[in-house]
Amino acid sequence: MQVSDEPVVLVTGGARRLGAAIVRLLHARGLSIVVHYRSSADEARRLKAELEGVRPGTVAIVSADILVPDAPRALIEAALERFGRLDMLVNNASTFYETPFDTASLAQWDDLIGTNLRAPFFLGQCAAPHLAAHAGAIVNMIDVHAHRPLKDFPIYSVAKAGLAMLTQALARELAPRVRVNGVAPGAILWPEAGADEAERARALARIPLHRTGSPEDIARAVAFLLLDAPYVTGQVLAVDGGRSTML
Repeated sequence: MQVSDEPVVLVTGGARRLGAAIVRLLHARGLSIVVHYRSSADEARRLKAELEGVRPGTVAIVSADILVPDAPRALIEAALERFGRLDMLVNNASTFYETPFDTASLAQWDDLIGTNLRAPFFLGQCAAPHLAAHAGAIVNMIDVHAHRPLKDFPIYSVAKAGLAMLTQALARELAPRVRVNGVAPGAILWPEAGADEAERARALARIPLHRTGSPEDIARAVAFLLLDAPYVTGQVLAVDGGRSTML
């Protein structure tokens, strides 16, 4: 095993959508990347090939279901086996779907809480000693609805609220060697299931900047908190075009 000369970051859910934008920007900033994915194998392989075409040997891809109890430790061990160090962690992997209160199930609770809250907790626990060795950092991907619940998404809203509190709690637990912050995206990418034009118009009307953001907006916020904010910890940065002022 050769220890990387470059800082190493693990990005969960990093093969596509917001995760891929984060991976591309952090790689462009000189980091080596461990890209976690669950089922997006083709996207992960294409992303690795793209980035290693720029800097060979700087990207590893690892498949895991982060709901499996041993997955957090296995992911951290995979990063260490490949690069010999781990400096940063981005908890980006998430599940998001409606769970109306009167029909929500235990399986949905376990899935949404497990992916959005439990997995970041135990990934942080497993990563912490290695991050501390390099004065590292964690960024958790939260949501503007961590503070104002989204109708028909009570479990998701609760999970993201828990992740916001976990961000503050770990900022205290892991100080002074590890900083922990969060990014709360607003309307960046429409759900893959789609949204009708009327629904999109209503959403845009609630955003003071009157437009959606881009995945690169989120990636820049993550990079700032990881690389350019050495005196910032325990904070959640809303990247939402001002939407949180309207909620």
